[in-house]
Amino acid sequence: MISPHIDDVTLGVFIALFALFSFLGFYGSRWRKGDLNKLGEWALAGRKLGFFFVWFLMGADLFTAYTFIAVPSGYLVNGSLYFFAVPYVAWGFAVALLTMPKLNDYARKRGFVTASDFVKERFGSRTLSILVALTGAVAELPYVALQIVGMEAVLEMLFIGLTGKPPTETVIELSLLISFLVLAAFTFASGLRGAVLTGVFKDILIWVSVIVPVVYIAYSLGGFSAALHNAASGPITSVMINHALSGSSKPIEYGYLIPSKDLISAYFSLAIGSAFALYLYPHAINGSLSAQDTRKLKIGTALLPIYGIGLALITLFGLLIYAVPGAIHLIYTSHNGALTVPALISYTMPDWFVGIALLGIFIGGLVPASVMAIAVANLVTRNVVGEFKHMSPLTEARVAKWISTIFKFLALGFVFAVPATYAIQLQLLGGIFISQTLPAVFLGLFTNRLEKNSTILGWVAGMASGLGLTLYANHFSSLKTSLFATPLGLIYISLIALAINLAITLIGSAVAMGLGWKPRETELEKELPAEEKS
Repeated sequence: MISPHIDDVTLGVFIALFALFSFLGFYGSRWRKGDLNKLGEWALAGRKLGFFFVWFLMGADLFTAYTFIAVPSGYLVNGSLYFFAVPYVAWGFAVALLTMPKLNDYARKRGFVTASDFVKERFGSRTLSILVALTGAVAELPYVALQIVGMEAVLEMLFIGLTGKPPTETVIELSLLISFLVLAAFTFASGLRGAVLTGVFKDILIWVSVIVPVVYIAYSLGGFSAALHNAASGPITSVMINHALSGSSKPIEYGYLIPSKDLISAYFSLAIGSAFALYLYPHAINGSLSAQDTRKLKIGTALLPIYGIGLALITLFGLLIYAVPGAIHLIYTSHNGALTVPALISYTMPDWFVGIALLGIFIGGLVPASVMAIAVANLVTRNVVGEFKHMSPLTEARVAKWISTIFKFLALGFVFAVPATYAIQLQLLGGIFISQTLPAVFLGLFTNRLEKNSTILGWVAGMASGLGLTLYANHFSSLKTSLFATPLGLIYISLIALAINLAITLIGSAVAMGLGWKPRETELEKELPAEEKS
């Protein structure tokens, strides 16, 4: 069997580019200098990013190592259902264009650093603000952990190529620890500026790593035609892969979505629910609030669907791997679908290119982890700790830096202590939970007619129903699905829980108004006429 094209040259390129990545991270403290002892400068890069850097930052922030590992792997195992990720990001950016410019405008005028800052002023509720902050922090932890899972797949492929066998847990953990020490150091020193520069570097590597293999396989190895033929009748078929990875003996349909009520409802509900959740995550909001002005944010966000093209191509790696006998054989024998992209690249590209691609995917976990940790630090510092203890701007920035550092290593320890399967399961809940902040954050941007206690009660009902339905759908055992069987077919539980949340929030607010409650006037309302004229 052909060996992967991984050798000392690959390792040398990987290490050299990681050194360059580290340099860019630390150089961020000198780039577009600002007072990094102020939270707005450290966490939001001084709100000075133009559309080009917003585009690259959000691309690096949202298209992560786990995206490039999990989506192609999911497509390999589940077929066309996993293509829901492509429309979901397109629709997610549409949601962002409706909401983020307005939030950014409020944030610049009122000095908000987080979504919880906005919620507190909109609703006049410290409790709701804290709940939104804690929901964001809890949802981010398994998200960061999954970036590390993606990084582990890269390290495993690298060691298989160099030694012929997977690395030991000690080697993996030591490699990740060193990487996170570097990440923590430059994030502490540079804040979001370091993430921006490393994000541009990471995205360039990723784009090259996606386009070149697709073109090469299409022209030299028969492309999608050969892949579909091999999946049906090649040496290793989709039936064999399905049995090896999921225990099923059915063929996997890659070419189209099987006409099934359950599959169609699952596909669209997953896409819609994920699109609503995408820009509720703290790291997405944090990146949006770093824009220099609303116009630049709109342009940067409008360009993000270009990344959707890259995501579509990377998803199809889960099919193209059938055209590469060595790569599909590794997946079959290792029973590890997470190696799909690293294996495909390693068996088709020259050794130096493999080093570039593996490093691109590897730092694709580090850059988002940096932004996620910064976003969580903002929330915990300003909207949890800050609600009970007044801090000077200098103290606030220092606390945020240390919380960011602690959060990174908490996520790393989480991965070391908890099997990857459980991290993935918790991420299912994280996506459901973060969606329950939609009424307070997204609807709150457009109306002040939501009563705070009704919104809190809606949040509680959404969280409880989301957790309960998820446990019930999985028979109170290991979490393997986030879909719930309904008369309409399989529906993403996030949408069901959000519907319950919205019903209670809207009905409760209507009842409160009927009983004499009136929407509170805030500084936000005073700015509305000017916005409507513009």
